[in-house]
Amino acid sequence: MDTMTDRTPHAKDQTKQELTPNTSGSWASIVKSLVIPRPIAWISTRSASGVDNLSPHSYFTMVSSDPAIIQFVSTGVKDTLRNVLETREFVVNHTPMELFEKINATGTDYPPEISEFDAAGLTREPSRTVAAPRVAESPASMECVLHGEPLGVGNGYVVFGEVRHVAVRPHALGERGPDARRLDPIARLGHDEWAGLGDIRSIRRIPYDSIKHPVDGDPT
Repeated sequence: MDTMTDRTPHAKDQTKQELTPNTSGSWASIVKSLVIPRPIAWISTRSASGVDNLSPHSYFTMVSSDPAIIQFVSTGVKDTLRNVLETREFVVNHTPMELFEKINATGTDYPPEISEFDAAGLTREPSRTVAAPRVAESPASMECVLHGEPLGVGNGYVVFGEVRHVAVRPHALGERGPDARRLDPIARLGHDEWAGLGDIRSIRRIPYDSIKHPVDGDPT
């Protein structure tokens, strides 16, 4: 494994190369290779006709802590977005490394009448507060209701979900709640690349008061 020193660019490599968009004028491929790693929202929904959909979305993050609201982006109008608009609910299932191939398999563009649960050989688990099922094989699930209306931005639709319930397997919990190492998440990179968790480092934020009014003996 390379070391931090190995990964540090040498002085002769410090000048950035000026890139150009593709022949269509799009920066998307380059930007997706830079906005990394991207956590994956493995979203399960149920259509109004009762078909269970499951799809990975890597434009995903948290946007509010009070109340707890997450967001994902649907590029274009696909089954997940249609189902959310019909039922106003969805589940975000955690994506562990051990389910890498199955997560990828649920990204196939199956027609609406085919459930990715069945196509990928995954097990449905009843949710506590919504009709859409959770993925039984996933170590954690967040049940959400649609918050407001999806926001159209370019070719994407930003979907906001208020978290109403969370379920986590005991093995994925630590002393302070869900444990990153035990969850072992997988993330998207650029092109067809995916990545595991990698190194974990801890550091506390530095309060401004400790800089403005350093304690006696503090070199700052």
